[in-house]
Amino acid sequence: MDFFPIFLKLTGQSCLVVGGGEVALRKVRLLLEAGARVNVAAPALNAELAGMAERGEIAHLNARYASEQLSGMRLAIAATDDAAVNRQVAEDAEALGILVNVVDDAELSRYISPAIIDRSPLMIAVASGGSVPVLARQIRARLESLIPAGYGRLARFAASFRDEVKARFDNIDARRRFWESVLEGQLAETVMNGDEAAARAEMASRIEAGGCEPAGAVYLVGAGPGNPDLLTFRALRLMQLADVVLYDKLVAPELLNMARRDAERVYVGKARANHALPQDDINQLMVKLARQGKRVLRLKGGDPFTFGRGGEEIATLAENGIAFEVVPGITSASGAAAYAGIPLTHRDYAQSVTFVTGHKQDGSIELDWPALTRPQQTVVVYMGVSTAAELCQAFIEHGRAAETPAAAVEWATTERQRTVCGTLSSLPGLMASHGIASPALIIVGEVVSLADKLSWYRRSSDSAVTIQED
Repeated sequence: MDFFPIFLKLTGQSCLVVGGGEVALRKVRLLLEAGARVNVAAPALNAELAGMAERGEIAHLNARYASEQLSGMRLAIAATDDAAVNRQVAEDAEALGILVNVVDDAELSRYISPAIIDRSPLMIAVASGGSVPVLARQIRARLESLIPAGYGRLARFAASFRDEVKARFDNIDARRRFWESVLEGQLAETVMNGDEAAARAEMASRIEAGGCEPAGAVYLVGAGPGNPDLLTFRALRLMQLADVVLYDKLVAPELLNMARRDAERVYVGKARANHALPQDDINQLMVKLARQGKRVLRLKGGDPFTFGRGGEEIATLAENGIAFEVVPGITSASGAAAYAGIPLTHRDYAQSVTFVTGHKQDGSIELDWPALTRPQQTVVVYMGVSTAAELCQAFIEHGRAAETPAAAVEWATTERQRTVCGTLSSLPGLMASHGIASPALIIVGEVVSLADKLSWYRRSSDSAVTIQED
């Protein structure tokens, strides 16, 4: 181990930064966040540092570096573009026993500054020994996606109960089990969601009861349009927390593989007139599993509240007193349009966008055609593959021109994405000849004509295919 990892308490401590440019500014910001009294030695400061000095946030030593400036300092940072000055700062600080960092020079540094994930009071530092700072920053970025901002709130919450828990559980193993149940369960989710009053009442009850487990919970999570990179941070964390995952055919396999490995997986997919599990049975299954104390993840393609029947599911959960949370996802329409190069709105082509479903539960097509056939708008049709011919014909019969641009986007945002572009009159035939199948969306409107120009994903991926009508 080349460097001993520590966290320094610098509140009220005097620190010296030598240098007045952008690099020095970054170090000054970090020291100020840590509560340090910052002195900056430089004959000139950049605009932001100068503003800090004018406001009294830092003390400006308006001179070139001199060893006397180190007097009384707890820590020093050399951040100039002059190697000789940086070396002198390091040598002087070493002689005085002051911790010193020379930016981008681990050999001259007594300490190095790590990449930081700040969830105060929870702090995580990543370092590469000063040799490859870019790698440390990349790892930090990955950890940022796995550690929500709410963990800071959770750490403060837990700390406030530390003495009570220690008094209630005199056995160290019992305390450990209690804290594990709190920090990995629904109570932690309640804290991170900001409902601290409810969490405090629950915590007090559990301490008094000796740590009994609460009832389970259900998370309705939007998996987005298919690409794992489009998951929200919160969705990913809940996927790795759940005991049971209920999923359907709209969830890409790559997404399902991101769930906790030992979680039970239950397929509850539905297609037109072919339900693996009827909706009422899905609702009751969620209730049953939650009452068993399990954390249930209802994973839905796109967004739970956009043709995802999320409203029906949470109504059942609320009626049965089951704790639940809804995590929004990028809608399939937004993902499909973006990756196909079709802007849903455009000031020259469409001033509004409407989402509709291609068929009702009984398979019939009953839509507000006068509203859907107005000019200067985009219509996105969900679940319309099986009724594409009837839908396109209905658009034409109710006033949209047969030459109106229309597209179908299959497996949007994934490597299997295919986009078929044509018109209302030709699209059904193109979909049939190219075997376009669900999951796919149909987009109708003049904005479709922009797909060939704006489809960045087709140009950046070897797998994505855009098929234009001849």
